[in-house]
Amino acid sequence: MQEIKCPKCGEVFQVDESGYAAILKQVRDKEFEQEINARSAQFEQDKDNAVKLAMIKTENDYKELLNSKDLKIAELAAQVDACKKDTELEISKAVLIKDKEIAEKENLIVKLSGQIETNEKESLLKEQSLKDQYEEKLKFKEEEIAHYKDFKSKLSTKMIGESLEQHCEIEFNKLRATGFQNAYFEKDNDIKTGSKGDYIFKDRDSNGVEFISIMFEMKNEADSTSTKKKNEDFFKELDKDRREKQCEYAVLVSLLEPENELYNTGIVDVSHKYPKMYVIRPQFFIPIITLLRNAALNALSYKQELAVIKNQNIDISNFENEMNEFKDKFSKNYRLASEKFQKAIEEIDKTIDHLQKTKEALLSSENNLRLANNKAEDLSIKRLTKNNPTMAAKFAELKN
Repeated sequence: MQEIKCPKCGEVFQVDESGYAAILKQVRDKEFEQEINARSAQFEQDKDNAVKLAMIKTENDYKELLNSKDLKIAELAAQVDACKKDTELEISKAVLIKDKEIAEKENLIVKLSGQIETNEKESLLKEQSLKDQYEEKLKFKEEEIAHYKDFKSKLSTKMIGESLEQHCEIEFNKLRATGFQNAYFEKDNDIKTGSKGDYIFKDRDSNGVEFISIMFEMKNEADSTSTKKKNEDFFKELDKDRREKQCEYAVLVSLLEPENELYNTGIVDVSHKYPKMYVIRPQFFIPIITLLRNAALNALSYKQELAVIKNQNIDISNFENEMNEFKDKFSKNYRLASEKFQKAIEEIDKTIDHLQKTKEALLSSENNLRLANNKAEDLSIKRLTKNNPTMAAKFAELKN
């Protein structure tokens, strides 16, 4: 049993355990509730105080923060103002520089525009001038072509040929004094053989030895000629003239077949048809002479060397001829002596009556032998080399 004292009246009463437990529970629940209520009220009070303090602190912090921010803002504003002023100053400077550059560029553009305009005007003037000059030259060329066409239409075939001949003769005479001092270039007027060329060119070295000769034939025809001649039509006659006048080369200077590309490319060699023959246009007249002349000059030295060798061979041949002539004479004399001697022997065998004749034959043979012997004794190197400098030099070399 448990005793419980009433807090109000002070009465003590006993309760069993179950009742005690119920009362204790009841008391505990009430106290607990009261405690909870008290604590809850206290908590609410503390919470309100904490909230108020937090609000006060927050407000104070906010105020401080605001004050700090205001100071910071002021500082930043000051920095911004300073930066703005610097920026504005830099911008002003940049604007001034840019304006100056723009002004300079504008001035340059204006200047270049003026120069371009001036150049365009000058170009237009030059273009117009060149155009005028070209048109003037074209007009002049057209007039010149018309003039030559009219000139050719009025010329006879003979006159056209003569004008080409005059052209070649003038071109040659321009260089005669400087490049062809020893040359001969004249019209071929020799008609003994029945035909002739137009011109003959010959040249000689400083000793007067001719080393080249060319037979020239000039051919042209009017544009209005109905029957057009070909270059090949004149090859045979030109070759005949070359051989009859004993010229080394033959050259046809031709304006025939103006559309033929073969004859328009330069110097044409037709030696596969006729030996040492060429066909040229008038502009190659001087070059063909120069080429053939230079080639002949190069060959001249070889010809001179061959002439020396030929002369040496002639000296040797003369020596051999004289030796052979001596042998022939000696052989003839010996043969005659032998024949007479044999005849004398035969005469002795036949008859003693012929002794006188045999004696005379013997005397005759003796005389021939004596002559042959004298000739043999007179034969000497000095005599054989007389008037023969080549053999004299050879024997002198052998003697040395």
